[in-house]
Amino acid sequence: MKHFLYSILFILLSGCTQGFEEINTNPNFPVDVQPNLLLRKVIYNYGEAMSYEGFVAGNLLSQQLTALDFNLFDRHALKSPQLGGNPWSIFYTNLRDNEIILDKAKNNPTFKVYEGPALIFKAYMTMGLTDLFGDVPYSEAFAGDTKTVTPKYDTQETIYLGNGGILDNLRKGIAAIEKYSGNLPLEGDVLYNGNLNNWILFANSLRIKALIRISSKQDISQELQEIVTQGKFISNAAQNAVFHFTESEPNNFRMARLRAGDFNNFVMSETIEEVLKNLNDPRIETLFRPLGNSSNDYNGLINGIDASQTTISLGNYSLAGTIFRENSGNLKANYMTAWETHFLLAEAAYKGFITYDAKSLYELAVSQAFSYWNTTLPLDYLSTTANFDTSKAMEQIITQKWIANSINGYEGWIEYRRTGFPKLKAVSASLNNGLIPVRMPYPTEEATLNTANYELAAQATDNNSINRKVWWNE
Repeated sequence: MKHFLYSILFILLSGCTQGFEEINTNPNFPVDVQPNLLLRKVIYNYGEAMSYEGFVAGNLLSQQLTALDFNLFDRHALKSPQLGGNPWSIFYTNLRDNEIILDKAKNNPTFKVYEGPALIFKAYMTMGLTDLFGDVPYSEAFAGDTKTVTPKYDTQETIYLGNGGILDNLRKGIAAIEKYSGNLPLEGDVLYNGNLNNWILFANSLRIKALIRISSKQDISQELQEIVTQGKFISNAAQNAVFHFTESEPNNFRMARLRAGDFNNFVMSETIEEVLKNLNDPRIETLFRPLGNSSNDYNGLINGIDASQTTISLGNYSLAGTIFRENSGNLKANYMTAWETHFLLAEAAYKGFITYDAKSLYELAVSQAFSYWNTTLPLDYLSTTANFDTSKAMEQIITQKWIANSINGYEGWIEYRRTGFPKLKAVSASLNNGLIPVRMPYPTEEATLNTANYELAAQATDNNSINRKVWWNE
């Protein structure tokens, strides 16, 4: 009798499970996503999120904006992010999605066209990640479903220079595009609309950027000169890797969608006020708003006030420009541009890494940066206040790049850490003993979810200190 009951139960279970996957699969939530959809998602999500981070956090650290309230981050309590300042999940979410694209491209000939762009975008996002945090989970970090959910931390040196690292992936990405012989288009490409040649230019500009960033640690001259000699890098605005925001939802700048109080929490920093006024720079009219009914009166506030002890009248300070809210159709998410490339090459020429005229590269970069921000370059700007001066050329190059880098993630702060320019001010009510931070701290969830590996990384950074320099800056 017992055996008979078991047989009936087996038959019932078998009948219930036949076709189970077909019956219980929701067609509206596919288990497999095509790479063109993922590519579109990764490129847009990363650019949109990092542009917002640039406004509410990156611009505070680089002292282009300052926050009136909810401003612990502006006072350099970086372990207490409020309105922004926690980009860890932005990097890892998009890097994991990008890894899916890369795996599909490597394992399915139909998707081979995606391999080069996926390698290049992986290198691009990885550079942003490690430049902020230093050593990070990398080689084991993007395949938690098949390997480990507690990945080890790789050193920044390995991430830049090792096999499968930033520079290696950029070279491999270029090679993959050059070898591609199929006729299937690259779909989902919101940067270049499938133009693979422009992806090569993007990759080479990123190589220039990566090489300059590690130039205090490596002899970069030969590789850099080879790139310059070949001339295959972003050199004009039509080749810029940018995403254009729109005037209205869903693709307008996030600050245009938030309530007015969130936008009005950010005003001009005293630091950028002084820089722009000393240069007599008309970009002040693009990046900021004049006071009240005035047409040309701008005023900045020192960074890092103690909001609980200081009474601030919003009407006394300049808000961010209309391009960040009412007119965001004129705004772009910046991945890599001709002006940034030429500023990097101007530095390289000035330092003797390449054979080229630093002054002409600097002037070209400045003119392109003005155009990028839809501002007319004054005829005498490059012959008067911004005249190239070899006695202070590095400060000029980096300061001009810093102005143009508004909302470009954390780039202004990263370049300040690397070069010391422009000269930032001590914040008003520092929560970091008066020191300007030189790295982002690992987020608290790492200590909880990846404890053993986090503890090793924390030990290597003086207990996850924001004052411990990253490898390329030591």
